[in-house]
Amino acid sequence: MIVAKRKPFEEIKNMLKDYKKVLNVGCGTCVAVCLAGGEKEVDVLTAELDMARKLDNNPVELGKTTVERQCDREYLEALDSMVEDYDALLSMACGAGIQFLAERYPDKPVFPAVDTSFIGVNQDVGWYEERCRSCSSCVLGMTGGICPVTMCAKGLYNGPCGGTNNGSCEIHQDQPCAWYMIYERLSKQGRLDSIMEVVPPQDWQNQTPRTVIQPGYKKPEKD
Repeated sequence: MIVAKRKPFEEIKNMLKDYKKVLNVGCGTCVAVCLAGGEKEVDVLTAELDMARKLDNNPVELGKTTVERQCDREYLEALDSMVEDYDALLSMACGAGIQFLAERYPDKPVFPAVDTSFIGVNQDVGWYEERCRSCSSCVLGMTGGICPVTMCAKGLYNGPCGGTNNGSCEIHQDQPCAWYMIYERLSKQGRLDSIMEVVPPQDWQNQTPRTVIQPGYKKPEKD
């Protein structure tokens, strides 16, 4: 199961500050189970955003909905009749769900409301494609819903290396260059200025197993 935690509220509010109509989309599976992005969490965040924007004299029209799974295309069909009414989408799913949402609606900016922390075990047999490295510092809002950590062979945060070749990666002609795709997506949305923001290097030390305890569920420490 994928475990996630909600981004700091100020970060979410800042991502959406220039948009007047936003649809908040929750996910009914993993992030609902770990209490980060299900129907209840969508209701809470939507109410918080509505109040905060009113206090800032920058009101926003907010919609909210929750689909069964954002990482399955068949469940995203339910959003087709809603998305056109909004300027941007806010996703409370994991990094994979956010990217599927961004792929289905490439003309709409899609912003992450949660950080995918790590992936638990799902013991099943099938064909899987990696879309999220669970880095705990999601930048999909700046990169057009395309993950550079996972899709770039070098995991580069701040633009392509010198090996990009007509849209392909130097490692193989069939491997697309992540940053070429990011540029094309952001160009289509008129948001190329997003990639000018420098992302600091990540500290990959001390890679010990991690734990997430959601706010409000921490047990009091014993004396």
